[in-house]
Amino acid sequence: MSAPTNAPETAQAPAALSPLKRALLAVQEMRGRIERMERERAEPLAVVGMGCRFPGGADDPDRFWELLREGFDAVREIPADRWDADALYDADPDAAGKLSTRWGAFLDGVDRFDPDFWGIAPREAARMDPQQRILLEVAWRALEDAGLPAERLAGSRTGVFVGAHNHSTDYARMQFADPEGVDTYTGTGTSHAVLAGRLAYLLDLRGPSVCVDTACSSSLVAVHLACRSLRERESDLAVAAGVNLILAPDFTLAATRMKMLSADGRCKTFDAAADGIVRGEGCGVVVLKRLSDALRDGDRIRAVIRGSAINQDGHTNGLTAPSGLAQREVVRAALADARLEPWRVGYVETHGTGTALGDPIEVEALAETVGAPAEGAGPCVLGAVKTNLGHTEGAAGIAGLVKAVLCLERGEVPTNLHFGALNPHVALGGTRLELACGPRPWPRGSATRVAGVSSFGWSGTNAHLVLEEAPEPAGPAAVQEVEPRKEAGAVLLPV
Repeated sequence: MSAPTNAPETAQAPAALSPLKRALLAVQEMRGRIERMERERAEPLAVVGMGCRFPGGADDPDRFWELLREGFDAVREIPADRWDADALYDADPDAAGKLSTRWGAFLDGVDRFDPDFWGIAPREAARMDPQQRILLEVAWRALEDAGLPAERLAGSRTGVFVGAHNHSTDYARMQFADPEGVDTYTGTGTSHAVLAGRLAYLLDLRGPSVCVDTACSSSLVAVHLACRSLRERESDLAVAAGVNLILAPDFTLAATRMKMLSADGRCKTFDAAADGIVRGEGCGVVVLKRLSDALRDGDRIRAVIRGSAINQDGHTNGLTAPSGLAQREVVRAALADARLEPWRVGYVETHGTGTALGDPIEVEALAETVGAPAEGAGPCVLGAVKTNLGHTEGAAGIAGLVKAVLCLERGEVPTNLHFGALNPHVALGGTRLELACGPRPWPRGSATRVAGVSSFGWSGTNAHLVLEEAPEPAGPAAVQEVEPRKEAGAVLLPV
């Protein structure tokens, strides 16, 4: 049978087309590829699971939110199981061998761990840094929150990205201080690389496994790298985390000499009395997917990461001095990555260390980016979880991220603590920036709500994330009424 004579010309074999038409088809195909690549490069990431353990009993995100709303302050006197605070304390930060603080935000029960659950021998577990143990437990809870059983992840392209401050190596120093006690498990038990590697090993995860140290910005940089890994298709799922414990006084001594610590052990972000940080502990974990995959799989989406960016201060007036220029650049880069205008941001979880120098620089950078007035734009509220938890160092960025996700979910911004009078060097006039001096409702509106999260490292490495509220869930599927079963006896009801 002969071919029909009215077949469309576009169905012809390429060789049968004129050179001009072949060129047009090639251009159209290339344009489609470029558009697809651009969509993939900018694809939002869904937060499908979260877990946390922060001081004050914030052992999961729901409890963390309850405590934030109550205005809890997790800072307390240094517990006796860490070190003898009275013996080491001296109010003079120049006193040799002494600490100028007796305060911190500490987790309880960091020595508790169930090795049998993980199939780890008790002898090996005893050599494992408690940071490894806590990370395993919180990551497991985050995967549970995401509805992802461990057996489904074995062999998958799941990446693990963990932020940890290099000075949280107290457990290693404790073991090496007793050379006769060092054994075959000490090396892996105290390696920061194994923070990520052990989780990947135990769950048989085959994506990237990375531990990041950029000091205070470590965990938010880890989230940024996780987002990039998902967009580049090297991972199909990502676990991003940060963890920090303070088991010995060593780094607190160094912080004393640097005069970084608040005299009264309180983080007074944006306040006229701001005088330094208070150290804190904690762990936070988020489970991330590409948004298209999460929608396809019917996942519960807690929030969406629209964009992220990292950069470096470069040469400033001091190695650890913050750079307002670099902070402005990283916020703008994250907004560009998110394809969002600055006026869309209604809340920023700030780095907010509560230092006389850092707070004004951060506010000035936000005023020149997301804080500029715009027609139809509402206020942009500034939050600071460090006023609740202290500075959790390697886990600081993830603590801010977990709080920001909860604010988007619950439609409210909790109060910043320890605020009495505005730092005279912080200028809010002429901007749309406002401080969370009391609980602030943040309900859904005609436009989706957008939040920013900042984290800056004393290494000079800065990170900023742009979040958006989760899309409205699809309506429930129609339920078909079924005639009740007539059989007598027990019935199994799966939950």
